[in-house]
Amino acid sequence: MLKISELSARTGLSTHTLRYYEKHGLISASERSEAGYRYYSDTDVRRVEFVRTARHIGFSLNDILDLLSIRLDKSRHSCQEVTDITEAKLAEVNARIAELQSMRQTLQILLDSCCGGPESATHCSIMEALEAEQEAEVEKDRRLGSDAR
Repeated sequence: MLKISELSARTGLSTHTLRYYEKHGLISASERSEAGYRYYSDTDVRRVEFVRTARHIGFSLNDILDLLSIRLDKSRHSCQEVTDITEAKLAEVNARIAELQSMRQTLQILLDSCCGGPESATHCSIMEALEAEQEAEVEKDRRLGSDAR
């Protein structure tokens, strides 16, 4: 049996993270001493490593709870359930990648349009573009507000 500090050292997760996972029902200590110390078994270590791997891939805590439920009783669950969870995560990742690529493209356009010189930012093209975008958003909000009336 391992104490939480030993589990931390073995898995590379901080004791704070382990307590957080325990608070959210992802892991639990197999035993507790009379003094309240958590003790973890080899089975607990494998569960923590599963959680760590799933978090590293990007699964949410809720996804991991679902995956752990499936892991505990694979015979009562289908591979399709795991596929559905994984496909949903992949869709989220792809959407985020598309968003980041758009941000990257916009930032590159802004940088390409700016001289980046030591002169005053009074006529900085990046600042002007950001301010124009802000004004467009305010105007859009104003129009939507007046259309709602």
